Amino acid sequence: MLSYLLRRLGFLVGSLFLASVVLFLLLRLLPGDPANSLLSVGATPEQIAAARHQIGSDRPLPEQFGHWLHQLVTFDLGNSFISSLPVGPEITSRLNVTVPLTLLAFLLAVVVAVPVGYAAALRANTRLGTLLSGVSQLGIAVPVFWVGMLLITVFALRLGVLPAGGFPQDGWAEPGEALRSLALPVITVALVMSASLIRYVRSAALDVLGSDYLRTARALGSSFTRAMWRHGLRNGAVPVISVLGIELATTLLGAVVVETVFALPGLGSMLAQAVAQHDYPVVQGVLFVSTFAVLVIGFLSDLAQRLVDPRLRGHLASGRRGAKS
Repeated sequence: MLSYLLRRLGFLVGSLFLASVVLFLLLRLLPGDPANSLLSVGATPEQIAAARHQIGSDRPLPEQFGHWLHQLVTFDLGNSFISSLPVGPEITSRLNVTVPLTLLAFLLAVVVAVPVGYAAALRANTRLGTLLSGVSQLGIAVPVFWVGMLLITVFALRLGVLPAGGFPQDGWAEPGEALRSLALPVITVALVMSASLIRYVRSAALDVLGSDYLRTARALGSSFTRAMWRHGLRNGAVPVISVLGIELATTLLGAVVVETVFALPGLGSMLAQAVAQHDYPVVQGVLFVSTFAVLVIGFLSDLAQRLVDPRLRGHLASGRRGAKS
């Protein structure tokens, strides 16, 4: 297991390096000159040259990339071209909105999807099972921004029980107000995410219900509940854990849509604004942090699968023995 962890950590570091190369090159291929965002309309060539020198875009690309790598190694994401403020602290403050939004929506989606998906599998040939499957398919087809606008119309504009958007100026100084501000965004993301998760939970549960080992356990005298708990839970959890990791990473990356709908000062809105202004340090910083988070989520998901399923650990051990022989 230690050898596997070391290999995975090496893969994580290598992936981060490749991500830094791709981010750096892709941003330089975008149309537009970042120096123009520092200047007003009608700037002279001398002023444009001075702005390029100020932000370092006039230096050779290898030198710019070396500077970018040095910043990453020293945990310094640079300063914004527009505000001249450090990017790192600004990203941290935006994560105070995006991370709670993502985690709360993820937990709510899991709480909804697991029992509903299991019920859809258990009643697969009944009207209830068909209804649950149909509702999940409908939830997948509905865009997340449409769900958000619908919830705003019902709960904010008509009922007036929850705010339509925004976030408290003091952040989490008043947890109650902060949670009220995140209530509709969390429900919006959770509804869309749970619709997708229900399908995977249902599929995994159907595989378990039709398995030979479950029928054998029942034949040996175990009750259905006991057989599912002892034999079905782990086997059904392995593919679901992988999907959960993907859904969590997708939600984190897709926060820009929900944050735009609800006017939340999160990481997604920060990225959208930085792209519009050609603010390279902010764009690089946000995308690098997001990539790092996605890779860590994938690493933890893979590790959880191996902890849940002993067969995967056995596969690693047999692979090492085969390599030695």
